[in-house]
Amino acid sequence: MWFGGVTFLLLTLFSFAFYYFLNQSINSALQTKSQKIAQYVRLELLPKHQAVLLDATLSGYQVAIYNAHHTLVSKTANYNFEKSREYLDKKESFFIFYEHNDHDFVDILYIDKDKHYVIFVYEKQIDNKIDAFEDTLLVLVPMLLLLLLVLASKMADKILFPIQQLTEATHNISLNDMNKTITLPKEDDEIKALVHSFNSMTKRLSDGVERLDRFNSDVSHELKTPLTIIKGEVEITLRKPREPHVYQKSMQVILDQSEQMEQMVTQLLLLTKYTKENIHLSFEPCSLDGILIATIDKFETALQEKNLKLHINKIEPITIEENPILIESIFVNLIDNAIKYTPNNRNIYISLYQKEKVYFIIKDEGVGIDTEQLFKVTDRFYRVDTSRNKKIKGFGLGLSIVSNAVMLHGGEMKIESTKEIGSSFEVIL
Repeated sequence: MWFGGVTFLLLTLFSFAFYYFLNQSINSALQTKSQKIAQYVRLELLPKHQAVLLDATLSGYQVAIYNAHHTLVSKTANYNFEKSREYLDKKESFFIFYEHNDHDFVDILYIDKDKHYVIFVYEKQIDNKIDAFEDTLLVLVPMLLLLLLVLASKMADKILFPIQQLTEATHNISLNDMNKTITLPKEDDEIKALVHSFNSMTKRLSDGVERLDRFNSDVSHELKTPLTIIKGEVEITLRKPREPHVYQKSMQVILDQSEQMEQMVTQLLLLTKYTKENIHLSFEPCSLDGILIATIDKFETALQEKNLKLHINKIEPITIEENPILIESIFVNLIDNAIKYTPNNRNIYISLYQKEKVYFIIKDEGVGIDTEQLFKVTDRFYRVDTSRNKKIKGFGLGLSIVSNAVMLHGGEMKIESTKEIGSSFEVIL
């Protein structure tokens, strides 16, 4: 309605302006034509005393000549303007008459005056083009307005339809159903960009909710075992009075299980804290060699307990923009796994260097992984041959954290392993 009102106003103003200027142009043309006839009579016929009645140039015009005393000197035979004397003293020189209220044709009168003569040039029944144009405008403007309204309605529908879809999809989004997407329009315009942004937003929300659901599921599932152990220890201990060492042993079990729960929750939070969308906000200059050396120092005691030899093949100074927490988690988990699954008195090899990309490689002489299990080792809570690893502490989250961290940095991880020979983990950033 606003568009229709404004369009109607603009069309009306344009029509009036066009009508006015066209009218002025046509009137000026008529006046100029009549003025030329009057000048021709004055300059060509009167000085030569030629009979005005006989001049072919005046064909189609009615011409009359009055002298200074307002006496008719001469006129053409067809001159029939009866009100000539009324216009002798008029100051205006150009007049238009509408015959019998019929605007289809007009009569024009031009008066040329000087000290000696007054010349009347009268032209009758001229086709009134301006009036025909006015009639055309009266028909054309409503038709044009209607056409513009139809086109505007189609355009508005085209624009508003995807917006309506967005509105409906927004209303239908809930925590249980966040997979609402809208088909992208074919035209590459702002609406397509808006729809694409909406679909991207719902995808991010869906991924976020999925991560939270998975986190809740993982935590609730994995906390059952330590909580059951803690509850059992407390119930058994409280059944009857015990010796102090029994209470001490029970409290140690509870402490161990509490530490395991804290470590597991910390690792799960690390898996869900960062996403592809927000990871770049946490980037800062990282000295990879410094982080790696500091990490190796933390495992000095664990290496000595198993009499493992850590061989540093190469560590180059490397500083790049990365997330330092995730980079450290990559080093920590891969070194920790190598130590856990490598029998006593064997070797571990580490390399860190940069070519076109950054390479971190760690090889061990551990128990190895079966080929058919390699693709599962990065799954959450997956542990290879659990029955053989009951004495090795862990939750099966280490390689999942490493894989997620590498993925968030746009890198890749390659794993090679041979049963009872060892494994090699290559991280490329």
